[in-house]
Amino acid sequence: MKDSTETNYDYLFIGGGIAAGYAAEGIREIDKKGSIGILSSDQDGPYTRPALSKKIWTDDAFTTEDVPFDTAEETGADVILDTVVTKIDRENKTVTTEDGKSYTYGKLLLVTGGEPQTLEGPEDDHVIAFRSFEDYRKLRDVSGNNQHVIVVGGSYIGTELAANLKLNNTQVTLVYPQQVLGDTRFPLELAKEYEDSYRGAGVTLMHDSRADSYSKKDGKLVLELNNGETVEGDALVLGLGVKPRLALAEKAGLDVEDGVIVDEYFQTSDPDIYAAGDISAYPDPILGRHRIEHVDHARKSGTAVGKSMAGAGEPYDYTPYFYSKVFDISWKAIGTLDPDLHIFIDHVDEGKVAYYLKEGKPVGILTWNVDADLDKVREVLKNPPETAEDLRGLIRDKENDA
Repeated sequence: MKDSTETNYDYLFIGGGIAAGYAAEGIREIDKKGSIGILSSDQDGPYTRPALSKKIWTDDAFTTEDVPFDTAEETGADVILDTVVTKIDRENKTVTTEDGKSYTYGKLLLVTGGEPQTLEGPEDDHVIAFRSFEDYRKLRDVSGNNQHVIVVGGSYIGTELAANLKLNNTQVTLVYPQQVLGDTRFPLELAKEYEDSYRGAGVTLMHDSRADSYSKKDGKLVLELNNGETVEGDALVLGLGVKPRLALAEKAGLDVEDGVIVDEYFQTSDPDIYAAGDISAYPDPILGRHRIEHVDHARKSGTAVGKSMAGAGEPYDYTPYFYSKVFDISWKAIGTLDPDLHIFIDHVDEGKVAYYLKEGKPVGILTWNVDADLDKVREVLKNPPETAEDLRGLIRDKENDA
């Protein structure tokens, strides 16, 4: 018997990020009236997270008012913020929160995303493990005016923020473990070009360096590196990647490996529970079972799972891409970017296309300053030519691809 104090929703989400916002819209495409509840640990409703390290720093026409999705207004969902879920009771279809409240569901969606990695050191508003809208607001407050911001990490968040802080009147030191920035993803030729773009812009680069911890001294933050060196700055940004939040799914007894195992409808091992976005390990039509932490997948899987929950019965047959833009370099990719694979680089128009080959066939494709038709990229991965040499000229800039 249900407790009369419980709140019931036809569709209940745990997590309030991009995938949640798109899932609510996906439900509304099919079901105009079913009740939607979104339980989020964030202090802001669903919003466009990637813009926080990209567009909002480089496009004056894009402001903080453009960041929120307005999910509650547009879909009628109840968005319940600053709420941490501690338990899923599958038998009674009930979710319990840290403050003791209970919510029951018809269908449950897990879109818990990832937890940013941190370093050992004191809590301080000038130390930001960058992930949220609030983190962006904090970083804006401590950047500009020729302030010195230390950025730790050579992946998406670290590289994008290092570049865009530099473009916004901030001194930047970028600390990263790679020998050459990006060399764990890009072929060396492109990694050197990538690193040189930072050097040319005046970013101080500290390669082959790992951060151990930080402290505060005389109002300055002091970053300690594993080689004994220190770096001093006004603020510290940690772009050390995230760990998928899988604990709730594991405790609920769902099938979990690297992510929450789902089928082509994003349905978990429990038919009334779904998972999408960063935590979902889904069957990709080209790449096989896969877990992707990127906005394109969050959007597409969000829409797809919402429609599935509402009974659309449409399998997910999309292969997401990932992308970034720093200074004058814009890149997009689909598949596996492993520089240890054999790589064939095709010089195309004003840019390059890198094919990552396994047994002579591409398993990943990177476009570098080439605005390619991504459906063509997917087709090459799905149906590659007989030899690597036959890849030459296959993918070109859309403007020149007649």
